Amino acid sequence: MIDELREEAIVAKVGGRFKLSTLIQKRLVALNSGSRPLVDGNEDDKIQIVIKEIMQDKIYLDTDSNLHVADGQHGTSDLDFTQL
Repeated sequence: MIDELREEAIVAKVGGRFKLSTLIQKRLVALNSGSRPLVDGNEDDKIQIVIKEIMQDKIYLDTDSNLHVADGQHGTSDLDFTQL
């Protein structure tokens, strides 16, 4: 298991282990469907990309467990992941 997922900081950042696993799963689906990573680096491991995105506040779940991508200058950019 990845060490970052054992730390309480990432769990607290997203609001619990269930939300963390949901966020990871939804973002992995998006990356596997062709979405570009939101963080710099040439990581081959997509879960490492997702962890970096979470820790850098690039992605989050709303209250209805919908995945959102943070857009630094304009609040958030809502993406339609209903087909995932």
